[in-house]
Amino acid sequence: MSVPILERFAAEGVQQVVCTPHLDASRVDDAPVEVHRALLAELQAAVPAVRLLQGWEIMLDRPAVPLDRPGLTLGGSRAVLVEFSRGGVPRGAVGELRRIIHAGLVPILAHPERYYGCTVALVRELRATGVVIQTDVSVLLGRGAPSALARDLLAQGLIDILASDNHGDRRSLAAGAAWLREQGASAEQLSLLTHENAARVLADHDPEPVPPLATGPFLERVARRFGR
Repeated sequence: MSVPILERFAAEGVQQVVCTPHLDASRVDDAPVEVHRALLAELQAAVPAVRLLQGWEIMLDRPAVPLDRPGLTLGGSRAVLVEFSRGGVPRGAVGELRRIIHAGLVPILAHPERYYGCTVALVRELRATGVVIQTDVSVLLGRGAPSALARDLLAQGLIDILASDNHGDRRSLAAGAAWLREQGASAEQLSLLTHENAARVLADHDPEPVPPLATGPFLERVARRFGR
């Protein structure tokens, strides 16, 4: 399943992929790091056109779990991809993300637009504390409240990285890149969202701010803001 997906990614211009299978924070002691490293090496040999890096998407189901042990970060960097349950932003979420930062890591929060109770104000607060914001292309291009929030975040320059969130399906950054161009995104905005900021974080550098990008017809944005 992975080989044709990665070959398609390569044809679309993707140069590097961080593979992030799901892992609960409560189970990091049992994470099959070495098993996955061996599997990744086999996959890399099968698809040399794309550089593959090892990582995890860690569900913060238990607070205060050390995530700085070897093999849990993205490609050996200080960045760690984390998520909350779809039930919403839990109490103490900001404090937990700050704890991760104080441990010397850079938390990348996956798809905040999905979490019940998440707001633009909360995302702005998280970014101010050093959290990197990653949004899924499929949600950005969709409909409903999560998609509206994602586009609002984009319009206010609060998204750092776009991800394909591919789970063995057709999702990719290519559709997102095409949509961004249709919305009038500049080459700088497109590069930062789909390439440069991800590369910077993996190299342990801060992401560059992405200039705000308002999307969709003006009246649609106004209606959405006033709940109509």
